[in-house]
Amino acid sequence: MKLGANRAQRPQDSPTGARRAAGTFDIAHLRRFTLGDKHLETEILGLFIAQVPITIAALKQAETDGDWYVAAHTLKGSARAVGARRLALLAAQAERLGGISDPNACRMMIRLLDDAVNEAQAFIGPRRHKTQSTT
Repeated sequence: MKLGANRAQRPQDSPTGARRAAGTFDIAHLRRFTLGDKHLETEILGLFIAQVPITIAALKQAETDGDWYVAAHTLKGSARAVGARRLALLAAQAERLGGISDPNACRMMIRLLDDAVNEAQAFIGPRRHKTQSTT
């Protein structure tokens, strides 16, 4: 099952989307995880942002229940690791869907995940650029 989800406007494109993004990310968790190392934090966030589209694409292209589960589980783990709380919660819900047997539920979940990814990117982007510009 190959699913597509194009969004006309991303949440970070609006001021309310950017504010909501700040509430969906646990920066304190990430700082504990990186022991306060700003450069390591930036590197991990960069890896996360680079990997997320690949994992979302794997969900959209899942052809078996196992494909769906592995992609959802991967997304859940990486989101939890960096403190992307809302994305991690939604990925856990996607994992519990049990697979691709309900295409409508999968499409809805992917839309929600896309929105959460956009929120995480809105939160992460300025922090990565700020840290990179101070090096």
